[in-house]
Amino acid sequence: MLTRLIIYFAYVLKRSARYRQTKLFFYDLLENPDSQIKAYFDMFMICLVMSSVFLLVYEVNSELHPIDVLFERIIIALFVWEYLLRVWLCNDSHKIFLEYYDKTRYLGISFRLTTAIWLIVVQKMAYMRTPLALVDLLAIVSIYRPLQILRIFLIFRLFKLFRYFNNIKLFADVLASKRFELYTLAFFLGFLIFIGTISIYLLEHPDNSKQVGNLFDALYFTVVTVATVGFGDISPQTSGGRLVTMAMIFSGLGVLSFLTSIIVAALSERIQELRDQKTHSELNRYSSFVIICGFGRVGQHIATQLEKDKQRFVIIDNNEERIAKAKRRGYPAIHADASRNKILKSAGINGKATAVLCTTGSDVINVYITLTSRHLNPDIRIISRANHRESVKKLYQAGANDVLQPFEIAGLVVAEYIGQPVAFEAIVGIINEEKNFVMETVCVHSGSFLDGTRLADIDFEQRKLMLVGVISTHSLHQKHKNRYPIKDQHFYFNPTKYFELQANDLLVLLGKEVSIDYFCSQIELRRPKRKLKL
Repeated sequence: MLTRLIIYFAYVLKRSARYRQTKLFFYDLLENPDSQIKAYFDMFMICLVMSSVFLLVYEVNSELHPIDVLFERIIIALFVWEYLLRVWLCNDSHKIFLEYYDKTRYLGISFRLTTAIWLIVVQKMAYMRTPLALVDLLAIVSIYRPLQILRIFLIFRLFKLFRYFNNIKLFADVLASKRFELYTLAFFLGFLIFIGTISIYLLEHPDNSKQVGNLFDALYFTVVTVATVGFGDISPQTSGGRLVTMAMIFSGLGVLSFLTSIIVAALSERIQELRDQKTHSELNRYSSFVIICGFGRVGQHIATQLEKDKQRFVIIDNNEERIAKAKRRGYPAIHADASRNKILKSAGINGKATAVLCTTGSDVINVYITLTSRHLNPDIRIISRANHRESVKKLYQAGANDVLQPFEIAGLVVAEYIGQPVAFEAIVGIINEEKNFVMETVCVHSGSFLDGTRLADIDFEQRKLMLVGVISTHSLHQKHKNRYPIKDQHFYFNPTKYFELQANDLLVLLGKEVSIDYFCSQIELRRPKRKLKL
């Protein structure tokens, strides 16, 4: 009966959406490094740990008040609550139970409740034996301070800080990656201390029993000497003891140098990960941002403009010099290959990123980045740079929403408008961000004087305006050159004077605000009243 009840309860948990949501909430609170709520929880727990340590320090020379004792017990209760939650989150007990149940049914063997419970306990115990879990447990045990032998566990409350500082945990991972080298060094150091302790005891104890009275004194002197500290409370008196001491000093220098080289080598291998982790933490604080892939000339101009517009962005580039340049400007940057799935995922392409800008100098790389970005997020907006005309179609096929050809556009502008001061005055004004120069779109309303008018009949130069192009959906215009697709429309760059405007066409104009405003007012004045939309 008990077994059936437990199996039924396990199936209920498996199907329960509320249970999954509850467990996901606590996972985000305690374990998920990308969760914003975890950052606040870590700060709260750090404050609790420091408050607890302050009470311990205060208690050394003063007696705690009942309120202080109550506050400490509340802290310990929170530690217990956190520990139990982490034990609960380490695995799904009901899944282990049901897997064993299904296995017994499939093989036709008897189901043993004790075996199922033991499988769950084994996995829970595996987590409870991890270093951080042991620190959590020992920090809780320290509440039993009347037992003097347990007072040493009070220090483990400070060790709990390792759990809440990501950089400290990463440093521990760095040391773990050099486990073989550290084990080798520890073995050599232990052998050195053992030899030094025995030698000092045998050489110094007969003639210097006041300072080296037992093996512990010899061990203490050996450790202090190997560490090159040398307090001076114990000093060798015999020639043999002094020779051993000198040998231990030189050996200690070698051990310290070896240890330093191991740590420096490990940190140099992971220093970029530390920097990228800081960048990812910064991105998690943004509500939305843009991913810029490539920090060349185009990417730098885009980043500068986005910064002026107070828009958030992150830069990804595999060139170390460019990343260093971005960091000097204070931009969040990741040194990596932007075409890799892992990099774009970690940058937040499936999270808060709103657009991906492919601005590298290679069309092949831009195609790879576009393909990867579209595969990871079918709905994200992708704007890509094309350096060659034949790459435009490939980028659209790869999934780009818009493709820009900066060099071709610049060449067309220079070729078409050389010698026209109004045009270049407008272009230079926009580039230099002079506020009185703007780029504006003007709609050709049905029935207005622009509807059916050829561009040759509109004197833009006299109106102090420059026509950049026309955006239209009419098939009548497709015979014209310099046509670029824009989703369901076409952009006609620098159309000929025989270009005949149609209703709902959009004129893209450059000029001063006063000129564009005056032109729009003329359109409204000469627009038939029956066509006005209220």
